[in-house]
Amino acid sequence: MIELKFTAEKTDGQVIGGVIAADTFSTAKQKAGLIADQNNFRIKSLEKKDTFIYRAQRGSEKAVKGEQKAFNKQEVTEALNLLGYKVLSVNKKIIDIHKKPSNADILMFVKVCADMLEEKMPYGEILSFLIQDTRNKTLKETLKVISKDLKQGLDSEEVFMKHKNVFGFFTSYMLGLASKSGNMAEIYKATAKFLERRYEFKRNLKSALVTPLVTLLLLNAAVIWYVVYIFPETAKLFISLNVKLPPMTKFTLDMANFLQNNLTIIIALMILPVAVGLYVYNHPRGRVWFDKQLLRLPVIGDIMHKTYIEIFCRIFYTLYTGSAVSVAPIKIAAEALGNKYIEERIKTIALPIMMKKGVGISDALVATGVFPDTAISKFRQGEETGNIKKAALQLANYYESDTVYRLKNFIEWVQITIALYILVVMILLTLVSAETAVVNPTKPGVIDNTINK
Repeated sequence: MIELKFTAEKTDGQVIGGVIAADTFSTAKQKAGLIADQNNFRIKSLEKKDTFIYRAQRGSEKAVKGEQKAFNKQEVTEALNLLGYKVLSVNKKIIDIHKKPSNADILMFVKVCADMLEEKMPYGEILSFLIQDTRNKTLKETLKVISKDLKQGLDSEEVFMKHKNVFGFFTSYMLGLASKSGNMAEIYKATAKFLERRYEFKRNLKSALVTPLVTLLLLNAAVIWYVVYIFPETAKLFISLNVKLPPMTKFTLDMANFLQNNLTIIIALMILPVAVGLYVYNHPRGRVWFDKQLLRLPVIGDIMHKTYIEIFCRIFYTLYTGSAVSVAPIKIAAEALGNKYIEERIKTIALPIMMKKGVGISDALVATGVFPDTAISKFRQGEETGNIKKAALQLANYYESDTVYRLKNFIEWVQITIALYILVVMILLTLVSAETAVVNPTKPGVIDNTINK
C-alpha cells in the first residue's frame, strides 16, 4: 500500500495537508488531484512515504542504527529528537525491497491472534507481541500501522482493507469485520481455518502437479542432453571405423541427428504453448476459461472442484447472519474462492436472479451449473429446516474429509507413476549403453559376444 502526503493551499491562502493511501503511486496521485478539484484548492507538494536509514546517539551511549518509514527526513529527525537522541545521519534507503508475507506468515498471524483472543487477551496487547516477534519486515510494518490506526479510533474495516495487498481481500475483510463483531475470537478462528485449508490445498496441489512436472522436465532435459551431445560422440567413433551399429544404438543416433537438425523448431514448439498459456491466464476472459478447464481435468479436476465448493461453504457459514437476503455472503465467498469461472457463474447468474426474482439460495446455485447435486440437496434441506448456516458447515466438513483423502491418494499415485517413468528411462539408457559396449571395433560389422559366454 502506497501512502502519499499532500500539502495544498486554499483560495484564501490557508495551507492544509492530508494523507492518501492507494495500491499504486499513480492511483494515489490521481486521488489527490480529484480531492483538489472537488474542494477547489491547489496542491503544492506530494511526498511518498519511504524508508529512511538513520544513525543516532543518546548521551554517551553507543550510536545505534535503524530504519523508519516517514514522508521526509525531517519527520525522522524530529521523532528521534523527541526520544532524546542526537541525530548523526538520516538517509533515504536507495533499494527498499519489501518481501510480501507468505501464506504461512499470514496464517500464523491469524491463528496466534485467534488463540490469544480466546484467552481474553486485549487486541492491542496481541498486536504489540506480534510486532516484536514477526520476522517479515512488510508484515511487521503493516502491523505497526494497523496498531497506530486502531488506537486513533479509525474504522477497523477501513484500517484492514488498506492492507488488502498484504493480507488478501478476504482476510482483510474478515479481520476488519471481526473488530466490529461481538466475538472476535470466533471470526479469527474461522478465518484461520479458511487460510489453513487454502494453504494446505495449494501445497498438496503443488505436490500433485507442479513438483512432478518439474521433475519430468529436468529428467527429459538431461536425457535429451545425453542423446544429442554425449551419445553421438561414441556412436560416431564406431561409424568412422566402419562398424555396424546395433539396432537401439542406431535408433538413438538417428534420434540425436533429428534433434540436432530441428532443435530450434523443437524449442520453439515447447516455448509457444507456455507463452500462449501465460497470456491466456493473465487475460481476464482467458483466466475464466483456464479455471473452467482445470475443473475438467481427470481425477484432480473433481478434487479441485469439491475443494472450491468446500471453501465457498466455509466462508458462507462464517458470514451468513440468517437474514432473508444472502447476497453479501455469497458474493464475498465467490470472490475468495480463487476460481474465476465459479466466481463468474455465481456473480452473473446466481446473484442477479436472487435480487431480481427473489429465488432461494438453492435454486440460485442450481442455475449456476457449478454446484454438485450433494451441495444443492444440502442447501435445499437447510432452507426447508431454517438452518442453512448449519447445512453450509456440514457440507464444508464433508468435502474437506473427502478431498483430503482423495488428494492424498492421487499424490501417491502420481509419485509412483513418476518413479516408474524414471525407472523405464534409466533401463533404456542402460540398455543403449550396454549395447554400445559389446560392439567390437576391431572386426567391422561384428558384435562382440564374449560378454554372453
